[in-house]
Amino acid sequence: MMGLKIPPVLVAVGFLCAQSGVAVADNVCMEGPMAQFGRYVGDWKIEDQALAQDGSGWGPGKGARWIFKCIGDGTAVQDFWKPNSGGWGTNLRTYNPDSGSWEIVWAAQKLKGLMHISAKQDENGNIVMDILKPIQPQPRRITFMAPDADGWDWVMEWSFDAGETWTPVYKIRATPWVESDD
Repeated sequence: MMGLKIPPVLVAVGFLCAQSGVAVADNVCMEGPMAQFGRYVGDWKIEDQALAQDGSGWGPGKGARWIFKCIGDGTAVQDFWKPNSGGWGTNLRTYNPDSGSWEIVWAAQKLKGLMHISAKQDENGNIVMDILKPIQPQPRRITFMAPDADGWDWVMEWSFDAGETWTPVYKIRATPWVESDD
C-alpha cells in the first residue's frame, strides 16, 4: 500500500481505540452520567430529512447507518456514521465530571480538521450539543431526544439571529438496524 497517506486524525482515533481495547460490554456505559450517551449504544438505521434552502418544506435524505460503541472500559462512547451516499464520520464522546458536560470530537471524511463540541443533558433528558470550533457561520445546536420504545430522534437547528430563536434544518429518526437493511 505504498503511497497511501492516512490522515493524522484517523491515526489518532485508531490509537485511542487500540489503547482502549475498542468495544467493551455495552452495559459499562449505562452507569452514572455515561448512561446519557450510553443509551444510544447499538446499531441504528437512520431515516433523515432536510429543510429546503428556501424554507419551503422538508425533503427526504438518503439515510445512513449509525453505530454507537462503549469503549475504554466505559470511559467514552464512540460512534461511526456511515451515510448511504458514501463517506464516513466518527465522534469520540467523553464525560467531564468537573463541568458536568460532554466533550466531543467529530472527524469526517469531508471535514478539514476536527470539530469540537460541548453537550449537556437538559431537564427533559435530551442531550443538547453546541458546536464550539470551528466557528460556524450561523450558530448551530444538535439535540438527541430521549429514546422511546422504537428508537430515538435527533434534530439540528440553526440560529439566524445570534441564538435568540432556532430553526430546525435537519432531522433524523433512528430505529434498530436489521441486517436485511443493508
